[in-house]
Amino acid sequence: MHIEMKGIYKAFGQNQVLSGVSFELQEGEIHALMGENGAGKSTLMNLLTGLHKLDSGTIKVDGMETYFTDPKQAEQNGIAFIHQELNIWPEMTVLENLFIGRELSSKLGFLNSKKMKALAKEQLDKLGVSISLEKEAGLCSVGQQQMIEIAKALMTNAKVIIMDEPTAALTEREIKKLFEVIASLKKNGVSVVYISHRMEEIFTICDRITVMRDGKTVDTKEIPDTDFNEVVKKMVGRELTERYPERNPNPGEIVLEVKHASKKGVFQNISFSVRAGEIVGISGLMGSGRTEMMRAIFGLDPLDSGDILINGKKTAIKKPGDAVQKGLGFITENRKDEGLVLDASIRDNIALPNLASFSPKGWIDRKSEQEFVDLMIKRLTIKADSREIHVRNLSGGNQQKVVIAKWIGIGPKVLILDEPTRGVDVGAKREIYQLMNELTDCGVAILMVSSELPEILGMSDRVLVVHEGTLSGELSRKDATQERIMTLATGGR
Repeated sequence: MHIEMKGIYKAFGQNQVLSGVSFELQEGEIHALMGENGAGKSTLMNLLTGLHKLDSGTIKVDGMETYFTDPKQAEQNGIAFIHQELNIWPEMTVLENLFIGRELSSKLGFLNSKKMKALAKEQLDKLGVSISLEKEAGLCSVGQQQMIEIAKALMTNAKVIIMDEPTAALTEREIKKLFEVIASLKKNGVSVVYISHRMEEIFTICDRITVMRDGKTVDTKEIPDTDFNEVVKKMVGRELTERYPERNPNPGEIVLEVKHASKKGVFQNISFSVRAGEIVGISGLMGSGRTEMMRAIFGLDPLDSGDILINGKKTAIKKPGDAVQKGLGFITENRKDEGLVLDASIRDNIALPNLASFSPKGWIDRKSEQEFVDLMIKRLTIKADSREIHVRNLSGGNQQKVVIAKWIGIGPKVLILDEPTRGVDVGAKREIYQLMNELTDCGVAILMVSSELPEILGMSDRVLVVHEGTLSGELSRKDATQERIMTLATGGR
C-alpha cells in the first residue's frame, strides 16, 4: 500500500497543530516519524486513520484520494494504528481484548472460542509472549498490555501498521522479538510507520525517516544518509551536546532503607537503601517485580512482611497519603490511569498534591497556586497555551512533564521515577535528566526504574538488578555495563 499526504493543515480551536505537512509511505518500508512532543506526529496519523477530520490538504491511498470517517473504516481498509496510550479494556480477558469488535462465530452464530484461542496463541507465540488468555487485561503489566495491543493489530492482516512508541514499556528481549516480527512483515510487503523517541531503534530497523517540528515537515531522508546528531538538530532546532548531563554526586545520609520486604508471589526478601543526593537505578526484565517493589514502598500495594525506614526510623506506610506525608513522591509508569486526572486542567493536576501549601488558613490562595503552576510549566517547558487546558489534550511527553511537576511541588525527600522518560522526545529527556541532577544537588534521593539500559547507565550512581522478584546484584557506576546488567537480569552471576 502506498500512502501520500500533501499540504495537511489541522487546528484545534486557536491551536494550529499542523501547517502544510507532507508525508509519503512506500509499500513494504519501515518509515520513522520523529519530532519533539507536540510536533504533530500522532495528529497526522489520526488524520490518516479518520480519528480527526483534516482542515485542508489531500490524502491518497494507492493513488486514489481517500478520507476515512473513523479508525474502524481505516482498519477495514488495511490500516491499523497501535496508539501510545493503550486502548485496553481492563475488566475483559486478554482473549476478549484481542477480538473485541472482531469476534469469530460458528455457522450457528455462537462464538468460536476454540478458533479464537488458537489464533491468539499463535500470534502471542510469534511475539514471544506468555500470558494466560483468561487473565483480566487490567491485571497485566503495562508491558504485557503493550504486547496485547501489538498482537491485536497484527491479527487484522493490515497492509499498513502505525506504531506509536511501541517499545516504550518493553524490555530488550521483547524489543528484539518485535523487531523480528516487523522484519517479517516487511518481507511480506507490509509497511510500518514507526513513531519513536528511541534513536537507536530508528537506526536499527527503519529505511527512511521524516522529521517534524512545530507542526511542519522538516525533512525526509534515507536512514544511511543521516545520523543521530543531524536528526536531533532537525527535531529541536539546536545542537544537543550530550545525551546525558554529567553527574557529580555527593551522597549524604541514608534517607530510605528497605529491609527484608516481601509480597507473596511477586518479590521476596528485598533489602536496599538510597542516600540523599543519589540516583539508584532499578533494572530488570519485564515481570521481574521492579514496579511492584516501588508500588509497595509507596503504599499502593500492601507488603506481606519487611520494614521501611525513613531517616533511620521505622515507618508504617499503609497508603499513598502516608508516603506523601513522609516525603515520598511516585511518578508511575502508567500516567494515563494512575498519574493524571485527564479531564482536569494542567493547574489542577500540578496543584493537587500541593493543596495544603496553598491553603494556610483553610482555603486555597489562588494567586499562590497559579504562580507555582506557572513556574512549573516554565521550568519543565510544558507546551500549552494555558494552564487551564485539560491534560487529556496534551501530547504524551507533555503529560509526563505534568506528572513530574506535581511531585516536585511537595518538596520530596525521596522521588520514585518509574519509566520517567517513557514516550518523551530526546530534547525533553535531556531536560528531565537535568532536572534529576538539580533535585539530587538539593539532597533529594531518587529511585529510577527504567527499561532503557542506556538511561540506567547514563544517570545511575548505583544499579540494583531484579530477577524474578529478588535482587540479583548491585553494580557501582564504574562497574555497570549492559552485559553485566543483562547477565544479572536473566539469572546469571
